[in-house]
Amino acid sequence: MYKGPRQGAGSGPLRELESFVTEPEFDKAFEPAHGQAVPVAPDVLRVTAPNSGPLTFHGTNSYVVGRDTLAVIDPGPEDENHWRTLIAAIAGRPVSHIFVTHTHRDHSPLAARLKAATGAIVIAEGPHRAARPLHVGEVNPLKESSDMEFVPDVASGHGEVTTGDGWAIETLHTPGHTANHAAFALIGTGQVFSGDHVMAWATSIIAPPDGAMSDFMASLDMLAARDDRSYLPGHGGPVKEPRQFVRALKTHRRMRERAVLGRVEKGDRLIADMVKAIYRDTDPRLHGAAALSVLAHLEDLVGRGEVITDGPPAIDGEYRVA
Repeated sequence: MYKGPRQGAGSGPLRELESFVTEPEFDKAFEPAHGQAVPVAPDVLRVTAPNSGPLTFHGTNSYVVGRDTLAVIDPGPEDENHWRTLIAAIAGRPVSHIFVTHTHRDHSPLAARLKAATGAIVIAEGPHRAARPLHVGEVNPLKESSDMEFVPDVASGHGEVTTGDGWAIETLHTPGHTANHAAFALIGTGQVFSGDHVMAWATSIIAPPDGAMSDFMASLDMLAARDDRSYLPGHGGPVKEPRQFVRALKTHRRMRERAVLGRVEKGDRLIADMVKAIYRDTDPRLHGAAALSVLAHLEDLVGRGEVITDGPPAIDGEYRVA
């Protein structure tokens, strides 16, 4: 068992990092312009689906890339109004490729319909899968939110480049929010389509067993090592100064981890009690998602030997300091 000062407990390299990096400033000033295609970068249009909600903000963003022959990033949910707006943005031009960041039902389902209409090649990291096997008796709380039928034509490897008509896109594997999450860098522009991994309006939900906190943090490290100009996310407006934002996001997650560990140290045994204390100023509609994020932190802490529980970490488990 680790007996020295815990990183995230006010000492060590994390403390040094936090003296230079503040928490992210989330930007909720976003106009979705439902029913319209909005230019957001040279030869990039954004179409926001009308599926607003506590977890989707003002809706899911689809992107149309190119001038003559196009690529579409995240076609979006099965929504007829969104489909019509997306087709209007394509404006009769050929679509050669469809890229999918991950297989939640607000991002991937329209890929099949768009492929049938255009003959485009569908590219993603892979089909939907959990970040770890289900424990005995465990039920995946996000199964109904996942597009289990999605299968890409091409499973694109990390660093693999797809070249189109006047554009080239690099696949960046970014597991964490889901095991098959990928971001896509528009080469030569400094733009990255970041999906739900990094968003300007809020932190991404990490919900076991679909997602894993250790994967999410490692993906943040990978992105922080890059020198991108901005991110175009799956929800909300662009992420400006992304390297600084990603570093701040990592600090935010470490501070949240410290809060979870602090509640366990104070005697909280149940995730429900931790959520009430840590997320007391958060919309109660989000407490279910918050509980899953707390579970993700606890899975990581158990894996590192800082917290113990009887059996595998579970949403209804009891937790103690190691």
